[in-house]
Amino acid sequence: MEAAAVKPILRVAAVCGSLRKASYNRGLLRAAAEVCEESIPGLRLEHVGISDLPLLNTDLETADGGFPPAVEAFRDQIRSADCFLFGSPEYNYSIATPLKNALDWASRGKNCWADKPAAIVSAGGGFGGGRSQYHLRQIGVFLDLHFINKPELFVQAFQQPPKFDSDGNLIDAEIRERIKQVLLSLQAFTLRFQKKD
Repeated sequence: MEAAAVKPILRVAAVCGSLRKASYNRGLLRAAAEVCEESIPGLRLEHVGISDLPLLNTDLETADGGFPPAVEAFRDQIRSADCFLFGSPEYNYSIATPLKNALDWASRGKNCWADKPAAIVSAGGGFGGGRSQYHLRQIGVFLDLHFINKPELFVQAFQQPPKFDSDGNLIDAEIRERIKQVLLSLQAFTLRFQKKD
């Protein structure tokens, strides 16, 4: 009797573009971590913080190509990930400044994002953060990120019934299931992508 093939443990770096603790986008990422733990074997989601990153300033880089300690730590986390899940709020039809700053720091020198799969979830107003997702995909072309195409998840956070509690935690079971579908797609895409190597 042959042993069942065991899927490798994939490390998903979850990056939230909002710094606010009760951010709905952070709530989507928290829910994603719970879904992984509860029902997706082989997928482990770890939040990667960006609040300690200084604003991008190449004067902070050392002569030998080094970076400030917070940036080095962030870059190490990005390098060690197998894939990424972005929680991307929409600000003025684009991604939030903290997320752009994080993308830029990890692309300096040797691009830490390059050639890795990614997915995006977002919560916001009328379009549910959709414009930020499309802009992030555009930035991802230069960074050599490989986004899953489907399913997409845009949460209209301010429409009834409530989707989040006052602490930004997801309370909508249908959206939780849709997050699971995003994660399963990311997992399958990452495994296919790694087989190409």
